[in-house]
This record gives sequence, structure tokens and C-alpha cells, in this order.
Amino acid sequence: MTLSPERAPATAGTRRLTRTLYASAFCDEFVLLYPVYALLFSDTGLSVWQISSLFALWSLTGVLLEVPSGAWADAVSRRLLLVLGPLLTAAGFALWVLVPSYGAFALGFVLWGAGGALGSGAQEALVYDELDRAGAADRYAGVMGRARAIGIAATMAAMGLAGPVFAWGGYDAVGAASVLICLVGAAVATRFPEHREPSAGGPGWTATLRAGLADARTDRSVRGALLLVPAVTAVWGALDEYTPLLALDTGVAEETVPWLLLVIWAGATGGSLLAGAAGRLTTTGFAALLTGSALAMAVGAAAGTPAALVLVGLAFGGFQLATVLADARLQQRIDDTGRATLTSVAGLGTELGTLATYAVASTATGHGTAFALAAVPYLLTALALATAARATAAAARARP
Repeated sequence: MTLSPERAPATAGTRRLTRTLYASAFCDEFVLLYPVYALLFSDTGLSVWQISSLFALWSLTGVLLEVPSGAWADAVSRRLLLVLGPLLTAAGFALWVLVPSYGAFALGFVLWGAGGALGSGAQEALVYDELDRAGAADRYAGVMGRARAIGIAATMAAMGLAGPVFAWGGYDAVGAASVLICLVGAAVATRFPEHREPSAGGPGWTATLRAGLADARTDRSVRGALLLVPAVTAVWGALDEYTPLLALDTGVAEETVPWLLLVIWAGATGGSLLAGAAGRLTTTGFAALLTGSALAMAVGAAAGTPAALVLVGLAFGGFQLATVLADARLQQRIDDTGRATLTSVAGLGTELGTLATYAVASTATGHGTAFALAAVPYLLTALALATAARATAAAARARP
């Protein structure tokens, strides 16, 4: 599938799609429990190892369900899964607040992990297919970039509002608000247009999974695009959990840390918003983007000063841009029958890469060192891309 050389004008269908996507992105991230749920676990009396086991259970759920849920989305309605996902998450949050205990927290994380897995792959596949149907596939990177930017803004807004709401009503208030926004998100998802109709009596999700994986094995361009997504996304996606500690290591007071985080995430937001303009970046340009971002992160983190975190923000902007573009490249190379399946396979690779990054970061001596070392995988990925681009150009020149 190739991109249209001209940008298709917005139609009523594409406007409905993008508005629904942006509203859904906001609901997914505007969860007031995010900044305080670790405190809820601690105040309930859970030990450090119990809290760690909950996070492990959450990750394991996502890993186990990521690919099957994508195959299910290709076999049935993708919109249906986007509606079910927030409902499962809402049920998990409700359990946490109503019956706070280790068992309820564990079940809540399973429900949350399952809800996230249902949406992963299904959303990207639905959005791309609907844009492609309207002749606007070239708008995919820009649309998804704006959706990512809205999600980041929603996260920052939730962090700012969680404190006052918690001071007013405690865990009950932030929990109720979180359940409510999930229910709103499910209602919003019902507004997604979906013209793709799975054929009656068609293959089940297991057959869809096998077909999608076969495409990745036999098509080199699909396989390369599939591997690029976790190579770009996993490392910086894990490092964002350490940004508060990186900021604190610069020697600022704790109350200054949120302001430094705003600088970093402003960079990520800017990267998302540039996705539309950068949609036609060549492979060589993509390699240069990764190289520049990796070097900026390494220098900014190693400097250990508050001002140098501006470089980390620029790096996160570059990585966010590369994440959106890598997803767009994958969508361009796969067909609609297995789109959600292969997108979920890429998501599984990202999950595993994130877990590996956590393991490596935990052994580093200092957070600045961990961020600097994390630049190495990006430099290797950029080198592989540049080498592939040169080989393709050489082959093109040798062709009669």
C-alpha cells in the first residue's frame, strides 16, 4: 500500500474519527489514580515486595494478552474491543477503592492489563483503515501524533489535579473520578466509525494470528517495520519512569522536580505534534533523528545539571516523533486483514524491551549513567537503518 501524493481533504467521516480518537486519548490518560495508587497500596499495608509483585503481574498480563487480543481484534470488531477495554479498567479501579486489599489490587491489575491489551493494536488498526478508506492514509502520522500529545497533556493535567482532589476526598474521590473517566472513555469509543465487517463464518482469532505471523516471516519489509517499533519505543518508554529521579539527581529541591518534568514532557509533546510534518522522512533522515536524540539524551543526562535537562526534553521529543513515525511505517506495510495482529506483535516486542530496560537500569550506577547507556541501542538502530538505506540506494543504482 502506498501513500497518496496529495493530502486528502477532511470529510465528515474523518472528522468524526479524529475527534473521537482525541477524546479517547484524553480519557485514557486523565486518570487521577495514576499519581497516587502506589500510596494507596502502601497505606493499605502492603510491603515493598507485594507492591513489586503487583507491578510484575500487571506487566505479565499485558505480555500474555497483547498478541491474542490483536488477533481477536482482526477476527471481530475492533471498536468492540476499544469499548470493552476501558470497562475492564474501570472495574479494576473500582475494586481498588471499594475493597482495598492485596487480592483486590492483584485482580485490578489483571483487569487493567487486559483492558490495555484489548486497545493495543485495535486502535491503530481501526484508525489507519478508516483513514485509508477515506483516501487520507497520509494523515495517519499527524493524527496519531496529535493523539499522543493530547494523552501527554491529559497525564500532566491529572497529576496537577490529583493533589487537590485527594486533599478534598481522599482515595474515594480520586478513585471515583478515575472510574468515571474510564466509563466516559468507553462511551466515547462507541463513536468510532468502523466500516470493516468481519465475514460471517470467517477464520477464528487463532487462524488470524497464524496468518499475521506468516506475513511477518515471509515479507522482509514487514519484518523490518515490525522490529523497528520496539527498537524505537521500548527504551525511552521505560526511562520515563526514572525522569523524576534523574531530575532530583541534579541537586534541586524536591518541589522543583515537577517543573523540570514539565520541561522534559514539553519536549515529548512537541515531538508528537511534529509527526505530520515529518511523515515523509526518509530512512536516512530517520537514522539521523535517532542519532541526534540519542546524543542529546546522553549529554543531557551525564551533565547532571538542571539546565542540561532541556537536552533530555529534546531527546524525548525526538524519540516520541520516531515512535509515531515507526508505527506509521508499520501500518503502511501491512494489510488490513492482519493489521491489529501485527501491531500487537510489535507491542509485545515493546513490552519485552521495556522489561529488559528496567533490568539494565537497575544495575547502573546512577540514573544519569543509566540514561547515557540507553543511548547505545538507539545509535545501533540508527547505524542499522543507515546501512540498509545505503544498500537499497546501491541496489537501485545497479539496476538497469
